[in-house]
Amino acid sequence: MLSAVVPCYDEEETLVALHERLSAACLDVCGNAHEIVLIDDGSKDGTWPLMLELAAKDPHIVLVRLTRNHGHQLALSAGLEVAAGDRILIIDADLQDPPELLSEMMTLMDEGADVVYGRRTQRKGEGVFKRATAAIFYRVLRRLVDIEIPLDTGDFRLMSRKSLDLLRQMPEQHRFIRGMVSWVGFKQVPLDYERDERFAGETKYPLGKMLALGIDAVTGFSTKPLKIATYLGFIFAVLALMGIVYTLLGWFYFETEAGWPSVMTTVLILGSLQLLVLGVMGEYVGRTFLEAKRRPIFLIDQVIRAGDVSQPAAVARDAARGTG
Repeated sequence: MLSAVVPCYDEEETLVALHERLSAACLDVCGNAHEIVLIDDGSKDGTWPLMLELAAKDPHIVLVRLTRNHGHQLALSAGLEVAAGDRILIIDADLQDPPELLSEMMTLMDEGADVVYGRRTQRKGEGVFKRATAAIFYRVLRRLVDIEIPLDTGDFRLMSRKSLDLLRQMPEQHRFIRGMVSWVGFKQVPLDYERDERFAGETKYPLGKMLALGIDAVTGFSTKPLKIATYLGFIFAVLALMGIVYTLLGWFYFETEAGWPSVMTTVLILGSLQLLVLGVMGEYVGRTFLEAKRRPIFLIDQVIRAGDVSQPAAVARDAARGTG
């Protein structure tokens, strides 16, 4: 059985087209042995009522409604908890990643792959700034993290049940799914494709959210920023010592006016460095604090299967193994 997991936030304009294309791809490859798990991540438009309409017509649809907006990565995690398939397709609702690639992904998995991830060779409809920052992000991330995360990849991928079961055992609050999948291991192979333009609506990952995701990626898989902060502290300590020596020599051998520029420069440099180091340490301490609370990473309001009108939140949470 195949489960297609689709997190949705304000995707009213894309849902019908998404359902048509994704359903056709699943039927073509798996026949009736599939389910489409749609997660409503606290949408503010007509996404949820439209999901109910689609579910009333298609018994393959499973609906998951979260209690509020949790963000893409946590909404995806909720869908992965509910998914029951032996193979799991992760795809976004914006149709930038073509559902029609499912057949090729299944073939690669039949040949022995545990994870087949989409690797973007072209990003249509995106500006120079977006493409450049994305390219820089993936390459800087590869140098900072302690695992090998494939370049130019998103969450679009097909996973085996055993790889997903291991992924579900990872309880961290700040999640970077593509990095977590890479950390799990097994045989992972790429499938190159051209990413399409967004079908409709606006991107749900503006610059601010991309930066937050990048911080989660680095702090979740590496302590190198802490080491860099230590190196910077050592370098600036040496520079400060040299500045002190220079100031003393000038005071002994040259006529120098009591100048505040050198003092202010030193104070600003050291103060900025201290704030930088404290900021890096604060990111790790803050994440440790949130992890120590052991709160659920998401909260499910309803899970609806095959026309079932409602399930109590407690039942839905039990279905999610107590993590949501």
